[in-house]
Amino acid sequence: MLVELRIRNVAVIDTVLLPLAAGLNVLTGETGAGKSLIVGALGMLLGERAASDRVRSGAEKATVEGVFDARQLVNVRALLDERGIEVDNDVLVLKREIGSNGRSRAWINGSSVTATVLADIGSQLVSVHGQHDSRQLLDSDHQRTLLDAFAGAQAQVAHVALAFDRVAALRARERALDVRRVEASKRADYLRFIAREIEDAHPVIGEDELLDVEIRRLANAEELRLLGAQAAGTIAGDDHAALGQLALVRRVLVHLARIDPSTTRWQTLFDSAVSALDELARELEDYVDAIAADPMRLRALETRRDVLLSLLRKHGPTIVEALLTGQQAREELDLVDGGTLDLHAIASARAAAERELAEAAATLTRLRESGAQQLGAAVTVLLPELGMPDGIFNVSLVSLDHVSADGAEQIAFLSTLNAGTDVRPLQRIASGGELARILLALSTVLARIQQVPTLVFDEVDAGVGGAVAWQVGALMRRVAGHHQVLAISHLAQIAARAHHHVVVRKGAIGTVTTADTTIVTDDARVVEIARMLGGDADREISRAHARELLQRGLTDDAAMVNTNATNVTKKQRAAT
Repeated sequence: MLVELRIRNVAVIDTVLLPLAAGLNVLTGETGAGKSLIVGALGMLLGERAASDRVRSGAEKATVEGVFDARQLVNVRALLDERGIEVDNDVLVLKREIGSNGRSRAWINGSSVTATVLADIGSQLVSVHGQHDSRQLLDSDHQRTLLDAFAGAQAQVAHVALAFDRVAALRARERALDVRRVEASKRADYLRFIAREIEDAHPVIGEDELLDVEIRRLANAEELRLLGAQAAGTIAGDDHAALGQLALVRRVLVHLARIDPSTTRWQTLFDSAVSALDELARELEDYVDAIAADPMRLRALETRRDVLLSLLRKHGPTIVEALLTGQQAREELDLVDGGTLDLHAIASARAAAERELAEAAATLTRLRESGAQQLGAAVTVLLPELGMPDGIFNVSLVSLDHVSADGAEQIAFLSTLNAGTDVRPLQRIASGGELARILLALSTVLARIQQVPTLVFDEVDAGVGGAVAWQVGALMRRVAGHHQVLAISHLAQIAARAHHHVVVRKGAIGTVTTADTTIVTDDARVVEIARMLGGDADREISRAHARELLQRGLTDDAAMVNTNATNVTKKQRAAT
């Protein structure tokens, strides 16, 4: 259970330390005092999205910390152990921090965790029910979720959704392949022409560039021979050529070296230059000898280039793209030739997946049918206690024409609150107060099967009063016999049933508004109950009314204990 909630710098809250106890904890206070802020801070702690505007003005960060008694939290301890988080001394501490810059951080027992992990663990610790849930109660998707939770069908729901996704994926593949096959059939002749044209040409990547080089060489063979021979002759043709003229330079360099040995290195440079010129002359001569006019070769290369240019104009502009076009044409043709076999294979897989989906949906339907009967009966039993003596609650399953990702039926919550009238959908028969009471009954029933130790009811008593409010408080106190309950309420009838009563008051620190909490007992509690009753809390008659209400709660509790003891005795006698 939640032992303590610590809030700092959230909205108008400066610092709040809220100790909680087992049983029924009731939070009261004037409208606008900050009760909803405390519930909102608890939501932040449980992983809800939190914006930077929740940070108190002038503060760098807002923090919320919850201390839980983990002695009975076997499932939670197992989840934490999977994530490598230890629980020491049977205490579990969750912490959430929201910076004014929007950055959020979270910890569990000092170990940093993501908001997602915080939410996963938080959902196992606290379940919050608010006025918004009353409106959600009219939504068919929410009704389905509640029934599945009661029936323990969540795993089967996931199985159905997974099977539906497989069927949908196979159907999509089947449709896409069939469309492609039909389109390919229409274009088969054209595709065969393209594939054959490209394959017959046998284009080779880079071939067009090599052709251009060789064609230019053959087309200019005579000019290349003339230029090569001219260059070779200029370098090494006769004594008047470059190499012959350089002999004079050699003699000069030898003479210089004799006079000035420091110029010896110039001879090395000269020798390297002469050697390079000599090598160049030999290569030019070899080049001239290798070049020969070959008109037949030139015509053949030009014809090949024309073939490639024609191909690239249609399917290029590069050989790579032309080859890719041919490959794609062949793949489409394969659809024509082998697509039917592929369609048969996919159709077979799809049929098997559809059978699996149908079986999974049928199992889910059986779970829902059983759960619907039990849930309807369990809620109906509680309605008289909530001021609806003739109330009946049913859960209807309406079969769909096809199986969806959510199953084979639509869920509808039906009810009648008056004798002699037919059951109808909730939105057609229930007022706001009646919805709140039906939600409380549902939450009570669900709490019996849920392992969540702490239930929060945020003003779910809206729209009720008088004797009905007293009955609502009695039911909350009964639920608090096996769950810790935190109820935010404006009703004195509910506050009077609390085991632990906390008052939220708005105040000021300097010029800044803030909120604070106080545990009230004895006379202080009488004053708060008198205020909630609408009278003057300073008048004795108002306080007397408050004391009477508190005493009535004790009397009812004693009567309930005696009734339970009597029922136990009857069962024991019946057993013997």
